[in-house]
Amino acid sequence: MASSRILIVGAGPAGVRCAETLVRHGLRPTLIDENHRDGGQIYRRQPAGFQRDYRTLYGSEADKAKALHDSFDQLRSALDYYPDTSAWHLSGQRLYAHQQGRPLELDYDHLLLCTGATDRVMPVKGWQLAGTYSLGGAQIALKNQAVSIGHEVVFMGSGPLLYLVASQYLKAGANVAAVLDTSAFSKRLSALPKLLSRAPLTARGSLLLADLLRHGVSLHFGIRPLEVLGSTDSGVSAIRFARADGSVSEICCDALALGYHLRPETQLADLAGCAFQFDELSRQWLLQLDELGRTSVPQVYAAGDGARIRGADAAERAGELAAIALLQDLNRATPELAARQQQLHSELAVLSRFAQGLSEAFPWPAQHAAQLSDDTIICRCEMISAGELRRTVQAKGALEVNRAKAFSRVGMGRCQGRYCAHVGAEVIAAASGEPLQVVGRQRGQAPVKPLPISLYAVEPTDPVPQPECMQQPAPEVLS
Repeated sequence: MASSRILIVGAGPAGVRCAETLVRHGLRPTLIDENHRDGGQIYRRQPAGFQRDYRTLYGSEADKAKALHDSFDQLRSALDYYPDTSAWHLSGQRLYAHQQGRPLELDYDHLLLCTGATDRVMPVKGWQLAGTYSLGGAQIALKNQAVSIGHEVVFMGSGPLLYLVASQYLKAGANVAAVLDTSAFSKRLSALPKLLSRAPLTARGSLLLADLLRHGVSLHFGIRPLEVLGSTDSGVSAIRFARADGSVSEICCDALALGYHLRPETQLADLAGCAFQFDELSRQWLLQLDELGRTSVPQVYAAGDGARIRGADAAERAGELAAIALLQDLNRATPELAARQQQLHSELAVLSRFAQGLSEAFPWPAQHAAQLSDDTIICRCEMISAGELRRTVQAKGALEVNRAKAFSRVGMGRCQGRYCAHVGAEVIAAASGEPLQVVGRQRGQAPVKPLPISLYAVEPTDPVPQPECMQQPAPEVLS
């Protein structure tokens, strides 16, 4: 019998462990990833020629990063691997992508989506000014280019990534002007029973906080962002915010890193026809999955942060579980796999409890959407303001997010709603008085990411080069 064509999208923690499990059981999957090297965002490898050691680059996660990289290096010859490859459409068990501008079509029998996540952001007036980055963007600049996004950087939002990236900048020698957290410190105390399910990790987070304080970084909890100050010519110059006691403060800076946890990358799953469900705690739409990672569509599986935001450790285990589900569906189940499945479920239960604690300790500030001024830009791609979106709701009765998108263009830009669709839904819900789940979610459409204009049609059988990591000179590293 011919081997099944197995396609994995994403070479982060979930994708690598998924591929490793399949290879161990005699299969040769195809793995595509839009990055130049494996590791995903959290364990992103530094470019060739960079000499930073694992401790410098990954801190307390150095051992895990190295283990994942070593695993992939051992797998490399057993995979059909396509780096620098961006998927943009799915149709009829065929994935459409491009590799550095060259078209690529891949047919599959089984599809494993390990697509990861992107930053979740809440707009603030002036955030369209040059010098405003997402937390993930600021982290990529440091990891991949070894540069700071500014001379005086403010980190604003909520969640563990806020403190992690600020600490990474501090360690690299950048000047961290302040860390502004929208969550009240008391939220952490109420979530402590769940956070203690991973006591060492909770302690590590406390150490990050203590280290920031020790270096004199200004920390504020329970704040409300008011405005990013600056000009279109010179970019960001300061951030204005309301303290927990209601007083208003300003902090001078030339760069702002902004983020509130993560949001799953689900566009390909949407194009595959997978069902979604609304999660009350995170106020997000998540994929419907069984206990192993099967979606509602046969032979389509999902794992990692693209399915559930539970962190890298959970992503590795979920990737392995999705591979086990596929092996079961291919009638390759074994007693060994059944035992491993039980162990993984037990470990994921702890990780899921911890992730729930994080969501409670660092909640998404949904109430801020209703407080955004009418002149606050919601969609930076199309420069659509909160007032324009509210008028669309009130004047045209656009109470559903896709209808509002058609009238206002919110979510039609280059990011395809990644950074504005969820906030747009919050604004619509607040303006209309409808529950967020009634407002709905923006449907994914092809192309899910921008395509190069030079892309042209080729036969799927045409050979596609698989480049090795390109050598390039390293820029000056922060001391």
